[in-house]
Amino acid sequence: MQPNRISRARRHTALGLSVAALTAGVTAGAGPAVAQPKAAAAAAAECSAAYRIEQKLSSGTTWRMCWRYDSKAGLVLEDITYQPKNEPRPIKVLNSARLGQIHVPYDDGSVEYDDLTGFGFAQGLMNLAPGECPGGTIKSVKVPDTWQDNPNVNGLCTTTRSRGHAYRMQGDSANKVYQAQGKDLLVYSVNQVGWYEYMTEWRFQDDGTITMNLGATGSLSWSDYDAGDGRGWPIGKGPKAQATSHSHNAFWRLDFALDGSSKNRVEQYDSTVSAPAQGQQAPSTKTTRTPVTKELAGDAKSYRWWRVVSAAGKNKDWHPRSYEIVPGTSTKYPGRSFTKHDVYFTEYNECEQFASNNPGNCAAGAGDSVDKWVNGQTLTHPVVWMNVGFHHIARDEDQQPMPVHWQGFSIAPRDVTAMNPLTPSELDWQNGHWRQRG
Repeated sequence: MQPNRISRARRHTALGLSVAALTAGVTAGAGPAVAQPKAAAAAAAECSAAYRIEQKLSSGTTWRMCWRYDSKAGLVLEDITYQPKNEPRPIKVLNSARLGQIHVPYDDGSVEYDDLTGFGFAQGLMNLAPGECPGGTIKSVKVPDTWQDNPNVNGLCTTTRSRGHAYRMQGDSANKVYQAQGKDLLVYSVNQVGWYEYMTEWRFQDDGTITMNLGATGSLSWSDYDAGDGRGWPIGKGPKAQATSHSHNAFWRLDFALDGSSKNRVEQYDSTVSAPAQGQQAPSTKTTRTPVTKELAGDAKSYRWWRVVSAAGKNKDWHPRSYEIVPGTSTKYPGRSFTKHDVYFTEYNECEQFASNNPGNCAAGAGDSVDKWVNGQTLTHPVVWMNVGFHHIARDEDQQPMPVHWQGFSIAPRDVTAMNPLTPSELDWQNGHWRQRG
C-alpha cells in the first residue's frame, strides 16, 4: 500500500516524538504491575483485573496473560500461560510477545520508514466499533503521548473464533468418527500510520499453538500516484496513475520463559535426503540436531526448523517441553543488513527492543539494529526476533478500501503435553501404543 509521504510527516508534527529515547520496559500510560517470571504453578497472570486476559475455550484449554500498552511497540502481551484440560496447572510459555518493528522501504529508493520507532505507530491506536469484536469485549486503552484530546481509546478486542477442524479420525467402527472443531482466543488492535491501518492479531489456539499476524489495510494514497519510473503498478486511468511498489518487513520479538524459566535452549534441525541405497525401495532421510549455543542470524530453508526448549520442565512422558518456530510465507528484503535473515536469536539485553532504528544507547555500542547484536555471545536467556517480509505491488483491487493482506508466523507446541491436548477421553490410553486396524 502506498502511504502519503506528506501526510505522514504532517500528521506527526504535533507529536514531536517526545519520547524518542524510551528504552525497554517503559509502560506507556496506565498498565499492569509487571512481575518477574514465576513458576508455572501460578493460577493467574500477575496483573490487575483491568489488564488481565483469561479465556477458557469450549475444548477445556485456558489461556492467561497480562497486557500493557507501550509508547512505541503498542500492544504488549506478558506472562503468557497455557493450560490444557488435563494439566493440573498453567504452563508458562512467554515472558513477553510484541511487534519488534515494521520497516517500509520504497522500490524507487526515495524513502523508507520505521513505523514503530519513527512514525508514531502506538499513538495511532484506533477506536473499534462494537461490530468489530463480535462476541467479545473491547477494552479501553490509555494511549501515551497522543495528539488526541482524549488519550483513552476503545482499541483492544478479546474474543473467540472457530478455526475449523482441530482433528478428524475414523474409529474402528464405521459409525464412529472422532472429530473436533478448533477454538481460538483472538486478541487484536488496529493502529493507523499515515494511509496504513495495521491490524495486529494474536491467535491463541486450544491446541497450544500461538499465531502472530500483521494485516495491512486502509487506503492507497490517491494523491501519490507518481511511480513514473516503472517501479510501480498502474492504478486507474492515465499513464501517471501508478502506485509505487514497496516492502513491509515485519519483526516480532518473543521472550520465552518455558515452565517459568528464561534459561531456555535453542536447537536447529536440518534434514538431508539421499538416493536409495542398495536394497532400499525409497530415498532415505536423516535429521540432525545442532544446539544453538551462541547468538545466531538464521535463514529458513527446506528441511530446516528451530525450537526453543525448556530447561526447567518436562511433560508426563518425561520429554522436555519446547515450542517449534513455524515460519510463514515471506519475501526476504535484501536491501538492509537487518532484513537479510529470517530469524535472530540474541541474548537478552534490556535496551535491545526494536529490530531497526532502536532508540536509546545499547551496551558497548552494539548498534541500533538486530543484526548488530549477533556477536557470538553465549545464549542463556534467548530472545527470538522473527522477520517476515511482504513485497507489495499494488493492484486495481486494492482500492477502495484496500483488502487486508496478512503476514506472520506461528509457534507450535512440541512435547508440551504427552498427547494431543484435545484427545477425547476414550482414546487417552493410546499414548505410545499402536494396534493394527482390522
